[in-house]
Amino acid sequence: MKLLLRPGWLLSALVVVCFAMACFTLLAPWQFQRHADRKATNAAVEASFTAPPAPYGSVTGEWRRVTLTGTYLPEAEALARLRTVQGVAAFEVLTPFRLTDGSVVLVDRGFIRPVEGVRVPPFAAAPTGQVDLTARLRAGETQAGDRSILQDDGHRQVYAIDPAVVGAAANLDIRPGYLQLEAGSPGVLGALPLPQLEAGPFLSYALQWIAFGVMTLLGLLYFTWREIQPGGVLDAPDKPRRRSVAEILAEDEARERAAT
Repeated sequence: MKLLLRPGWLLSALVVVCFAMACFTLLAPWQFQRHADRKATNAAVEASFTAPPAPYGSVTGEWRRVTLTGTYLPEAEALARLRTVQGVAAFEVLTPFRLTDGSVVLVDRGFIRPVEGVRVPPFAAAPTGQVDLTARLRAGETQAGDRSILQDDGHRQVYAIDPAVVGAAANLDIRPGYLQLEAGSPGVLGALPLPQLEAGPFLSYALQWIAFGVMTLLGLLYFTWREIQPGGVLDAPDKPRRRSVAEILAEDEARERAAT
């Protein structure tokens, strides 16, 4: 068994064990969590189909339909950049909305398609005066890194739908989360589609990672058992190395010269 303590064998075994542990503790749980998140989203969207809209503030839960009354604050508007809608590049228009109680929420009015792939196209301004909206509750995103707000094409632009970032740029105190505007509501642009209600491949991916981890450990055990058997590579540490074809030909040529 001392032969198994050779550096080369130990290094190979360490790589195999680390890969298997990554499969069991990181990769498979990551896919299981994505599967659970997708199931929760599907359940919330399905429940929202039959639940009637409720007044904003009276219900919770992402994708829940709510109604709210107030006025848009177009001077505080921002665009979410680098978005895709149905696989095509888009901007999402984020307009703060002051409720009748004085608090401010962030409303995603929908998407617009960029011109020439990058430029902001003309789009309809938010209506003035008091309006009634129907929207879906959404959890706010978190802006990653040190990306700051851009001022481009005459519009304030952000990288994530983060109410705190939009509010700080406009000197507004905006409530957490945001509201995704429903088709037909005042101020809606391209109404954002609902997520597809399908389980996705995440569960099968998780099971595949578990299978990969098990197979690598079984492979390590098999090769370890094979090599410690009589006749295995590890059983003959001083076994001479196999000669190359060039070395064999050179030896044959040397013997022929010696014979002549």
